[in-house]
Amino acid sequence: MRLRTALCSTVSALSALALVSACSGSSGSASTAGGKPLVGVDYPRSDTDFWNSYIKYTPEYGKKLGLSLKTTNSQNDVAKLTANAQTFISQGVKGIAMAPQDTAAIAPTLSQLAAKKIPVVTVDTRPDSGDVYMVVRADNRAYGEKACKYLGTKLGGKGKVVMLEGGLDSINGRDRTEAFNECMKADYPGIKVFGEATNWDGAVAAQKLQTDLTAHPDIKGIYMESSFALAGSLQVLKQKGLLVSPSDKKHVFVVSNDGIPEELKAIAAGQIDATVSQPADLYAKYALYYLKAAIDGKTFKPGKTDHGSTIIQVRKGLLEDQLAAPLVTADGGTYGGVASVKSDDTSLWGNNLS
Repeated sequence: MRLRTALCSTVSALSALALVSACSGSSGSASTAGGKPLVGVDYPRSDTDFWNSYIKYTPEYGKKLGLSLKTTNSQNDVAKLTANAQTFISQGVKGIAMAPQDTAAIAPTLSQLAAKKIPVVTVDTRPDSGDVYMVVRADNRAYGEKACKYLGTKLGGKGKVVMLEGGLDSINGRDRTEAFNECMKADYPGIKVFGEATNWDGAVAAQKLQTDLTAHPDIKGIYMESSFALAGSLQVLKQKGLLVSPSDKKHVFVVSNDGIPEELKAIAAGQIDATVSQPADLYAKYALYYLKAAIDGKTFKPGKTDHGSTIIQVRKGLLEDQLAAPLVTADGGTYGGVASVKSDDTSLWGNNLS
């Protein structure tokens, strides 16, 4: 017992303060021939800069954490994700990280994995039902609220804005949309919001933005729920002569989500005005950290962590580590009570991607 206690006292610096039980029995059965636990990681898609960044970071953190990885790509298709999970099972993985884009349809797969005692960590999204070992994501309601506060401040509480929504079959799309609408209604009732469903499709977003700007040329704000809409939106603004400096009265204020390098460059160039930096690097790091913790028999409880986040209990049996996602602006100012960081801040992952 003393030896076990001593071993448990050597928890690595990655461990969260919310850790309850630190060590369990041998993980030898969960290892490959090389002695590294084998885990599966399903990449949800590879058609956006954000997810390509996550894909880049994942093997780096797998190596640092001493894990052996099997990877697949479900390409935004829950049927492929289900099939990929079956592949992982046949390969004998001891845990799976996934980012289901359809957060309702993944429930049967989660039930199957639970029955086989294969722990699951979901990244960026939270399943509508079913239990997983840990959810690793940022507070997506805060994304919508921060975008609302920024635009509400810049527009002086009056005018019209377009919200280019993500997929409402995803908890992320719903959280961002609902929070933005609720914040606008409560804090800036003089602003009219045109909500446009895009299903995370950049071409659809550009077409709907163009239609709205044609019908309502006095629109002064755009909230893009993800950087998927960045290139198309900038092109539409350019075509309409609206891609001008923030000091120009024709300027349309744009807030995005993700924090990819292209967004940070666009903020510096005065093309867009703000983004919320979604931590692609920390998603990869802590998804794999929690898988390793699951294999080692560790458990967690709600509370502050030692990596600047908070673990919350979403529902019985489901915990979520909500990682920090700061508002990013050119000046690092405070908008509607929300402090921002400057777009050239070296702590932002988008400024450190090689």
